[in-house]
Amino acid sequence: MSLTKKQVTYTATSSYQTLNSITTKTKNIWIVLHGIGYLSRYFIRYFDSLPADKNYIIAPQAPSKYYLKDNYKRVGASWLTKEDTDTEIHNTLNYLDQVYQQENISTKKHNVIVFGYSQGVSIASRWSALCKIPCNHLVLYSGSIPNELEQEHFQYLLDQNAKITCIIGNKDEYISEDNRKKGADRIAVIFNGRAKQILFDGGHEIKKELISALLE
Repeated sequence: MSLTKKQVTYTATSSYQTLNSITTKTKNIWIVLHGIGYLSRYFIRYFDSLPADKNYIIAPQAPSKYYLKDNYKRVGASWLTKEDTDTEIHNTLNYLDQVYQQENISTKKHNVIVFGYSQGVSIASRWSALCKIPCNHLVLYSGSIPNELEQEHFQYLLDQNAKITCIIGNKDEYISEDNRKKGADRIAVIFNGRAKQILFDGGHEIKKELISALLE
């Protein structure tokens, strides 16, 4: 018996959520990438305390949906798994590129913030590093930069004087203290000491006050 793995390319349609509207008063455009187990329509609510007239929020949806519990009621989603990772990265980055283009985003018109939380950090950092997405501020919250990415991948952000902020809780149950310290050292190297690193009192959680503080 011979087992052969094959591939097929096809056209797919995917959704995403937005919050507020772009007007002449809009200053900031956020592209926010959720963590594992979220749906974008729920994740986007973490940004609803930002002034609506100044902030337009875009929340892409991870493609792989699944039931969170055995009662088959609540649905969550994942960006990637260890299965066909390279192909899934390629598909996900293409999807994000299309969202960026469809929304007609420009750093010349607005302050563009790419925000990744938990598993979304791996997507935000890969998207920025591999696709060279124009943004004014890259925020990596409670997650790790993938091992294959190095300083050279992010040099374009440093050349453009983009802000880099990395946020993590001191009680994050998914990141040991040793790994947190190693991660902090790696961030300092990758971003040439120009990333702002914030250690807050808390676990693997999003705090709205930290989101609001990013605009100060």
